[in-house]
Amino acid sequence: MEKAALFVFNGDPMCFVHVLLNALDLQSKGREVRIVVEGAATKLLPSLAATDNPLHGMWEKAKNAGLVEGACKACSQKMGTAAAAGSQGLALLDDMHGHPGMAGYLDRGFEIITF
Repeated sequence: MEKAALFVFNGDPMCFVHVLLNALDLQSKGREVRIVVEGAATKLLPSLAATDNPLHGMWEKAKNAGLVEGACKACSQKMGTAAAAGSQGLALLDDMHGHPGMAGYLDRGFEIITF
């Protein structure tokens, strides 16, 4: 696996930490990695920006490393977190009926991993 797209649907912070850990680990081992925040995970966006959140440091490291592709436009709108995504500079992904599709990642040689 040289390229991995990590689609995180689960809104549980204990799941999300593993997305961040794996993304940073894979990148450190020379792999190309993208994180796509989807579904219920979009509700975490405001709390990830909070400096007192235990995940904040890893989230910022992943964003600064260019690992975060963006967040689902439809889901972040549904969860009321589209503004939080925008304020963090995240793209709202919507190439598949308002949601980020996996086909483009597969076409570019990414393995899809879902959380």
